[in-house]
Amino acid sequence: MEIIANTVQFYLQKETAAAIGKFDGIHMGHRRLLEEILSRKKDGMAACVFTFEPSPAVLFGGGTQEGQALSRYVLNTRDEKRFLFERMGVDILIEFPLDRETAAIPPRKFVYEILAKQMNLRFLAAGKDVSFGAKGAGSEALLRELGPMMGFDVKTIDKVCLDGREVSSTLVRSKVEEGDMGTVEQLLGMPYMIAGKVERGNRIGRTLGFPTINIRPGEHKLLPPRGVYFSQVRFGGKMYRAISNVGCKPTVSENQVVWVETFLYDFEEEIYGQDVQVYLCAFHRPERRFDSLEALRNQLREDIRQGAAFR
Repeated sequence: MEIIANTVQFYLQKETAAAIGKFDGIHMGHRRLLEEILSRKKDGMAACVFTFEPSPAVLFGGGTQEGQALSRYVLNTRDEKRFLFERMGVDILIEFPLDRETAAIPPRKFVYEILAKQMNLRFLAAGKDVSFGAKGAGSEALLRELGPMMGFDVKTIDKVCLDGREVSSTLVRSKVEEGDMGTVEQLLGMPYMIAGKVERGNRIGRTLGFPTINIRPGEHKLLPPRGVYFSQVRFGGKMYRAISNVGCKPTVSENQVVWVETFLYDFEEEIYGQDVQVYLCAFHRPERRFDSLEALRNQLREDIRQGAAFR
């Protein structure tokens, strides 16, 4: 996948089918957009995602409590989104740099200069509430007006609903915060993912007889409640059943740094420095401090036994 980032100066030679959006957490609504552009690959178009970096919520949302929450935590980090887009078959990802200057581009100029001209656009998929350009004045109506004149078709997608509620990043975020990972999986079309490089921990798990891998979530990654989760891990093109602790390891550490520590079933490799993706499937129990390492060992043994029966 080609990634275009940190520049407004680019030109795509191949005709493109593009999806435009914020893509904070790639939920079922986003997947509908991606299906549209991926289906155009058979017509010889490159599947392109156009998103803003940082998101408009980060640039403009800091003035309210809700805006501060949006700007501080993300469902997917930049690296996670890149991984997901590539796995889905996206050919080109444009992370358009958003600042006060680029946010002030008039909507008509944005459509002509960037979408039609620089992106060589032939098809555009967007949500019906799409907004872009100065003051967010660009809209579905403007795209439908300008698209035929500039040589690209426009398809807008209605909100996807689950159990009568609109699927949105805000809804996903609330369910992650509740630890309702089953609903999160329904909203995303996949379990909640935390990606990172495997780092060296204190090796207590190995001492206890349960070797683990440790990753440190991105600074602004939204995390569910601290505790133990039944999980899966992707590494080396394979998926492994696993059980993960999201938290600070209070029994063995006074440090308040949050880690995702994971035991993988049927796995014995040392993979320090390697990229892995941990998928949290279901909440098992809250994190707690144990009186002794022996008590912790007994609890881990029981956690692993119950995790083996999950799915």
